Amino acid sequence: MRIRVYRNQDVKRIIAFIPPGHMHTRLYIEFDDQGIILNEATISAILRAYINIAHHPTRRAIELINYRLDKKKFGYAKYQLLESEREEDDILNEAMELYVEGTSDE
Repeated sequence: MRIRVYRNQDVKRIIAFIPPGHMHTRLYIEFDDQGIILNEATISAILRAYINIAHHPTRRAIELINYRLDKKKFGYAKYQLLESEREEDDILNEAMELYVEGTSDE
């Protein structure tokens, strides 16, 4: 899998929207080379991960893994990205390897 690192200047635009007949928000993110649409469950997971790292006094990394939930709160997607059991240092080391690979062309 090719790793891409998108900087803020690489994002052409973002559209947040709720499709007609749906209840949940989607995000369209447009880059020079592609566009992607993220569902609300993914957006929420990204926000949870960001807040857990950016606003915590000691945490430096978190990994979320896709789980299929048989029991969940009303309105939540069947598939959820939830925290893994991995050690923070292992997650951070892997993330740094991915980051170095993604920025090697710069």
